[in-house]
Amino acid sequence: MTPQLHCGNFRLSLERPLVMGIVNVTPDSFSDGGRYFDAARAVAHGRQLVDEGADLLDIGGESSRPGAQSVPLDEELRRVLPVIEALAGVGVPLSVDTVKPEVMRRAVAAGASIINDIAALQAPDALEAAASSGAAVCLMHMQGEPRTMQADPSYGDVVAEVRDFLVRRVAAAQAAGIAAERIVVDPGFGFGKRLEHNLALLRHLGQFADLGACVLAGLSRKSMLGQITGRKVSDRDTASVAVALLAARNGARILRVHDVAATQDALAVWSAVEGLR
Repeated sequence: MTPQLHCGNFRLSLERPLVMGIVNVTPDSFSDGGRYFDAARAVAHGRQLVDEGADLLDIGGESSRPGAQSVPLDEELRRVLPVIEALAGVGVPLSVDTVKPEVMRRAVAAGASIINDIAALQAPDALEAAASSGAAVCLMHMQGEPRTMQADPSYGDVVAEVRDFLVRRVAAAQAAGIAAERIVVDPGFGFGKRLEHNLALLRHLGQFADLGACVLAGLSRKSMLGQITGRKVSDRDTASVAVALLAARNGARILRVHDVAATQDALAVWSAVEGLR
């Protein structure tokens, strides 16, 4: 039987890699510099990403770039709820990128069907909020917190340590009543990791595929690509597509990207050559 991701009323086949388009409703995103901070622009961008082939949309109102400061609850709600409400009928699942249980509840009520939490539902009441929502959950690994995570990240064995953390968070989610079909895991590329850590996780991404959950990889435009290519954020589209293909080849079932059309084209070529479609 083909594995599926259950998110609200959606049932997504994981037979092929899915492309998650990014909608940042923030003034300080590292990747698009607040281009879609205005709700109307964010909604238009989300619709464009769906037209380009996005299988899911990820909507966030709080930047998690290195050095980012937290956003008050009311402000985060003000940013994301109008966008989720306006995009609720686009025909693809909407993900809310948040660490706050109240934002999770309000976003699901507004039409979101995935909770993408960089803190892996460790905040008080987050597990309960997610379990009762019916939404899928994405559990991500992060060493430290956004404000300081890139100060001095260190690991003995990054793959083993990240995997062990995600094993524990999957178990906690299931104990809270979240079925395996609702769980996604994300090793957290760039979240408290140096370049060598990110590369090790990418090389060994297949080790996360046996956790009973599908794997999400978010590598688009990240600083590791700048370190490798020497290019600034706005010039990392080609590298982003390349690394998305590598992640898919190594087992990722969801690719969180800015460049949806280019990523879908690359996946189509790869799938045709490999006979995957």
